[in-house]
Amino acid sequence: MYEVKKFYGEGKKIEDYKEIIGEENIMKIKTLGEDLLEKSIAHVNSTSFGGGVAEILHNLVPLMRSLGLDARWFVIEGEDAFFSVTKSIHNALQGNKDIKLTKEMIDLYLKTNKYNAENLDISEYDYVIVHDPQPAALIDFYEKRKTWIWRCHIDLSDPNIEYWSFLSKFVRKYDYYIFHMREYVQKDLDKNRVIIMPPSIDPLSEKNIELSDTEILKILNRFDVDPDKPILTQVSRFDPWKGIFDVIDVYREVKKKFPDVQLLLVSVMAHDDPEGWIYYEKVLRKIGEDYNVKVLTNLIGVHAREVNAFQRASDVILQLSTREGFGLSVTEAMWKRKPVIGRRVGGIKFQIIDGETGFLVNSVKEAVEKTIYLLKHPEIARRIGIKARERVKEHFIITKHLERYLKLFREVNRWG
Repeated sequence: MYEVKKFYGEGKKIEDYKEIIGEENIMKIKTLGEDLLEKSIAHVNSTSFGGGVAEILHNLVPLMRSLGLDARWFVIEGEDAFFSVTKSIHNALQGNKDIKLTKEMIDLYLKTNKYNAENLDISEYDYVIVHDPQPAALIDFYEKRKTWIWRCHIDLSDPNIEYWSFLSKFVRKYDYYIFHMREYVQKDLDKNRVIIMPPSIDPLSEKNIELSDTEILKILNRFDVDPDKPILTQVSRFDPWKGIFDVIDVYREVKKKFPDVQLLLVSVMAHDDPEGWIYYEKVLRKIGEDYNVKVLTNLIGVHAREVNAFQRASDVILQLSTREGFGLSVTEAMWKRKPVIGRRVGGIKFQIIDGETGFLVNSVKEAVEKTIYLLKHPEIARRIGIKARERVKEHFIITKHLERYLKLFREVNRWG
């Protein structure tokens, strides 16, 4: 396990958000933080880049520190075989009922968690927040002295019970469990320990800050994207749950009405997701030689700022996941005033108010109809985008996320 230190000195301060949330809300957050000065917080997850959890921690940890909290971020280490096991756990918890949990998988999972626990003592931190299944068993290898919180970022609405029964033995040892939505809370958990807290985006991060038209055009040109032709985009990992093949099918149907339409599949190849390479290859095979489909990843220089530009240049954003804990790429696009068409699953249906801040669909056919409708009616798309940004500002930006954490810590102090 290692500590991600390089971001601690690069973080923004709460005052930087004054133009976005106003002076009154800034003072409210500062007041909440006053009772928590010098409290220590350890965030633990499985990767320092790639995926929503890492993005949140990149921005949230420095902001916590700017309020005087001793917030730190630790990343567990493991061999590729361990991350293959945890990817199976992830898939099973999101609903894959076909994969079996073997003794070898359990042994490797526990061995890796034990190794990480032996290499870092986090038991003295006032609050230990463990993110997702990969490090959940850490709690078994510490003498717990303070408050431990397990935060689940995935869709647990219909898990593989064999896998959940294994994981829940560790989860139930935590003082509190945080879920994005109440429907993810499993029946064997103590309801008095459940916290519902959606994730967030940082409007001042590289991925979400305002960009000039000149910079956007330069980035589009660098990756051979034509700004004068319609652009459809999905930002997601290469993952069996992200509905990427459905996105390609939508594009092909839309192409019959808009022959010059382009599709951008924007992704990141993350350290803790070896399965991503398998789906990356499958996506390339499905695309074939269609040069109006661009596969844009960190392997060819696509990073946060480039993702920002692609989203801002898009006419329609798609998110056709079949399972989605929340879907921060939806939030990002909504913040940029873009109309999003999302499948009616998980956190997506909480973010999008159908017909008002985007469209919710149940099938490829519906996604095609809504995409064509938005391309034909750009003024309606613009109005939807404006309302979408307002919804994100009210519920899903990092300052609101920070406020929710501070309130939780204060409640823990009061109860403890």
